[in-house]
Amino acid sequence: MDKFTQDLQVLMVKLLAGCDPSQEEALRGLEQRLVDLKEKNLLKINHSVLEMIVAKYLVMDGYDVDLEHMIDAGLSCDVYARKGEGVLIVEVETGYVPPAHALDPMDYIRARIASKIARYSNHCHKFSLAAPPHYVMPVMSFFTRPPRDRPPEEVEVVKRYCDLYYKSPPVSMDEIMNSRIHSVSIIDVENAVLSDMSPDEYINLSADWYL
Repeated sequence: MDKFTQDLQVLMVKLLAGCDPSQEEALRGLEQRLVDLKEKNLLKINHSVLEMIVAKYLVMDGYDVDLEHMIDAGLSCDVYARKGEGVLIVEVETGYVPPAHALDPMDYIRARIASKIARYSNHCHKFSLAAPPHYVMPVMSFFTRPPRDRPPEEVEVVKRYCDLYYKSPPVSMDEIMNSRIHSVSIIDVENAVLSDMSPDEYINLSADWYL
């Protein structure tokens, strides 16, 4: 048994606590999906652990959940959850910066976060970002305001950041104007606990990090 599978099994002991049989079945199915994808060298354990903790809370809240879900050609999301007619997408962030961006990590991360909100929130009714507490995401307050309160100069700033990361295809101005983030989740891996807060709360808490 490889380390990926071993770590998932240890996590599952925590996640299955308090689950009823149908919830356990759903989580076991998601666990197997991650194992299957790992065999194709498509996943890393630190990201998969975060996805599973998010999935556990959504399953217990009555959502049908899929991981590494294909939305359309060339675009897949980390966590895709459906309840009734409503769709929630959660993108999990670890804070990883690739070596190619060693000299511009903040621009890279801002571009990544802005692009994810702009791109993914147009494919769901609610969009959320999730991250461990040791990674403070630079979420722009732009995405918490209605379109009428988004000045053209701020739209241009977001567009420039998105173009740094998404070039094929680029994020459109319409996607940016119609995008919004609805919540932020903090994932405590050691205790397999997830805490939700509003984007404004998260931005206020992280303001001192990103002056």
